Amino acid sequence: MVTPQDISLKQMAQDLRQAARMLASAPTAQKNRAIRATAKAIRDNAASILAANDKDMLAARKKGLEASKLDRLALDEGRLQAMCDGLEIVAALPDPVGQSIKSWQTENGLHFNQIRTPIGVLAIIYESRPNVTIDAGALCLKSGNGVLLRGGSESFHSSRALHLCLQQGLAVAGLPIEAIAIIPSTNRTLVGEILTGLDGLIDVIIPRGGKSLIARVQAEARIPVLGHLDGICHIYVDEKADLEKAVAITVNAKMRRPGICGAAETLLIHEKIAPTALPLIARALTQAGCTLRGCERARAIYKDMEAAQEEDWSQEYLAPIISVKILADIKAAMAHIARYGSGHTESIITESEAGAEEFLSQVDSAIVMHNASTQFADGGEFGFGCEIGIATSRLHARGPVALEGLTTYKYQIRGAGQIRD
Repeated sequence: MVTPQDISLKQMAQDLRQAARMLASAPTAQKNRAIRATAKAIRDNAASILAANDKDMLAARKKGLEASKLDRLALDEGRLQAMCDGLEIVAALPDPVGQSIKSWQTENGLHFNQIRTPIGVLAIIYESRPNVTIDAGALCLKSGNGVLLRGGSESFHSSRALHLCLQQGLAVAGLPIEAIAIIPSTNRTLVGEILTGLDGLIDVIIPRGGKSLIARVQAEARIPVLGHLDGICHIYVDEKADLEKAVAITVNAKMRRPGICGAAETLLIHEKIAPTALPLIARALTQAGCTLRGCERARAIYKDMEAAQEEDWSQEYLAPIISVKILADIKAAMAHIARYGSGHTESIITESEAGAEEFLSQVDSAIVMHNASTQFADGGEFGFGCEIGIATSRLHARGPVALEGLTTYKYQIRGAGQIRD
């Protein structure tokens, strides 16, 4: 086992920054070749990757890891194929580096061009999500950024096996393998070093994992952090909702994968439709294995429901549990979301175009939906191939962070001898 004393993060970061400079100017075709070669490496090494994952899963079960984290940790042939599919999509996407955002010319003849450039070097700190290794590596590669990966102890063997595939891809394309680095240790003291920014060698930190990890990163980091703390997502069933859609969407939003940040945690229902809609939705959720915690009005309509406490409205369960509240109208629903939501994803179920537009325009979350499951809050479903995470802040990137979210910009100014008075 590699010990922290054997690791020089600063040396790793220095090598990474040098490699990132080469990656920043690499042609699109060369980067795409590396991404597609990574997909081939995953397919060729599927058996060894799954064997590594078996080690992680065995240790996680012995440790008593909860079901939601076990689900995130698990790999199988289908999930490996999904990684490869995501890589192919990323390779096919337009390269953001060098794209012109806008251009103009001033009266003195100077021509201005605002273009996308890589951020530089990113550090990704994640827990029981081995797929992040591939998602982060591919997106950083395509956007010309170097990346330092620090996976959690739960996904240690899986992440290292996948990292080897990324390095094979870089090598096949003739790009420096140091451009995607992984810390070969699970010691948490190394996280503290990363959070310092390593004397300017790291530009941005992106955490992916549980609330305690993200809270620590946001509290201790001395450089910018991109990410979200909670995924408290809402489904609002409006008085003009199609009940068949409402049932199907709510069950999917909660129960497809309860442990992801895009899972619905609170169901809000308009009081006029609640006597009809709530029993239908509640029965479907209960049959799917979901526990309901409702307000007094909800429990008066559907009695097979626990009493919701105040803390339930701001709870990210990441489990088959949902809180339920009956509200007077759409404005009350939006007020509830503004008070208790985390700015992640909200969805309105309605056949009223006016109601949908009011919700879409006035709810201030990173992702706002109409007649769709919150489980679509995923970069792959947006057509981005994959994502590094969901950002809920109002600065730089918001929603699924993919290629464009991993770029900044600079201004190129072309003149013909102009001087300023």
